[in-house]
Amino acid sequence: MSVFRRKTALASAAAIVSAVAATSLAFVLPAAADTVLSLGRAASASSSEGGAYAAGAAFDGDLTTRWSSAWTDPQWIQVDLGAPATISKVVLSWEAAYARDYKVQSSPDGNSWTDLKTVTGGDGGTDTWSVSGTGRYVRMYGTARATGYGYSLLEFEVHGTGGAGTTPRPKPTFTDEVTHHEFQANCSLTANRPDDPIVYPGLPGASHMHTFVGNTTTNAHSTSSSLLGGNTSCTNHHDKSAYWFPSFYKGNQLIEPVGNQVIYYKSGILEYWRVQPFPQGLRFVVGSPTSTQEEFRTHPGAVEGFECGDLSKSWDIPQYCVPGSQVNVRFQAPSCWNGVNLDSADHKSHMAYPVGGYCPSSHPVAVPMLEFKIAFPASGDLSQARLASGRGYTWHYDFFNAWDDPRILDALVTHCINGGLQCNPRGYDLYKPHRGAALTEDFELP
Repeated sequence: MSVFRRKTALASAAAIVSAVAATSLAFVLPAAADTVLSLGRAASASSSEGGAYAAGAAFDGDLTTRWSSAWTDPQWIQVDLGAPATISKVVLSWEAAYARDYKVQSSPDGNSWTDLKTVTGGDGGTDTWSVSGTGRYVRMYGTARATGYGYSLLEFEVHGTGGAGTTPRPKPTFTDEVTHHEFQANCSLTANRPDDPIVYPGLPGASHMHTFVGNTTTNAHSTSSSLLGGNTSCTNHHDKSAYWFPSFYKGNQLIEPVGNQVIYYKSGILEYWRVQPFPQGLRFVVGSPTSTQEEFRTHPGAVEGFECGDLSKSWDIPQYCVPGSQVNVRFQAPSCWNGVNLDSADHKSHMAYPVGGYCPSSHPVAVPMLEFKIAFPASGDLSQARLASGRGYTWHYDFFNAWDDPRILDALVTHCINGGLQCNPRGYDLYKPHRGAALTEDFELP
């Protein structure tokens, strides 16, 4: 046999062996198993008994914690899987306060829902249901409680394939230089009220005076659901989030900000392509009404302090500003989330500032860094100027996330923050027009 024929025969034999092996492997290797998609994902609920019983407790993998609702019907709890998923099974581990009647539903956008399973006459314990459906959001919608208490889940597992998983967003490749990674929310004044639905929920008049921008319905009774059902003063009508801060006074005269105020959504970390959108219902407080001047100056959120005219880095309201100028204040929020809780007892602990440009392991999820840039039309003698909370260094603000279509926020984060652009409210960078816009002129997806 010639060398050529021997090599050909050997190659053919090897090919046959490889084909047989591949065929055998195709039969003996099991299909990729469904996994728990909901663990540690962003969660929200129609209500909770308090910070210790928040929605995130049902998705933390810990059977010693739980979500517990108000004692009324109906109630719901939902999880954002981070991306579309194929859903094959749900497991609900009930505490003693369980649902008699409920539905398991999925949704592509958190607004329109499809029934995956309808349960009547539930008996508590652990419910394991095989289901078939798709969606990014999955919820339990309780219509009848079995006890006089609320609904209480120790764990709520969603199994399937897809979702965001734990794979970080890949680093994009650009041909142009990256100098920014941000977009703006432009929102105008809606009200001045002594309310704070995060710190004093359900207690109108319990707070010092706050100035509200964004959602037009914000008051002491505001919830995620009520905000989503409200209107907004923001140029992007999908942004129904609530933003508020202590009111500004010149003596006893209330000075209201005029026109659209700028709220930046930025990357607070070096690897800007890893920033993810806020989960629905996330809320937090930035700064403190009890800060000292030194605490305000050295706060990790400090940017320029107060500014007016050519004056900057003033850590209290300036005593004098050139007539015709205005007082600006800028302050940045923490941008690392613990990935579980939408709120915490002090309204801060579930969030953290990056350390050295990276999120700490205790708060591994990078979300947009908010930077409020608020302008008050006050100038001249400001020796009697103050905030409702006290001196200028008591500046702080609150944020309650309520974008009514998560896909809109995701598009802006992906195109502008992950994409290394300096965008306006519809996701367009005037300096890089060739990159296009995230949204249409009507603030919709293209």
